[in-house]
Amino acid sequence: MSAQLEVDVTSGVPAFEQIRAQVVAHVAAGRLVAGDRLPTIRALATDLGLAAGTVARAFHELEAEGVVETRRRAGTVVAAGASVPTDVARRAAQTYVAAVRAVGLTDDEALVLVHGALIGTPVDVRG
Repeated sequence: MSAQLEVDVTSGVPAFEQIRAQVVAHVAAGRLVAGDRLPTIRALATDLGLAAGTVARAFHELEAEGVVETRRRAGTVVAAGASVPTDVARRAAQTYVAAVRAVGLTDDEALVLVHGALIGTPVDVRG
């Protein structure tokens, strides 16, 4: 997988939701495209320091949304024609809002972070 996933265990957002939202965001941004393979559940869980069931839940939700599909012997891949429907993007936005509020960021700080992500420039709003 070419896109990096990270989980903030101190966040008020469940880890499975952070994974789901990040994969959706990578697909929406074109960093993950149809056929790109995601790590195995066990490997990603180990990399992120999570239980395999947490990663499995994220993958299950992504599959239910049509973002990924599981193929025998090929593992979990980005689904052909995967798109991010408005309701999925809305859910990702709501997850983001919950996360920034949980860490005490202001709306202006949250928007600065979004802008930085959109243009591909990391921004430190509190530094």
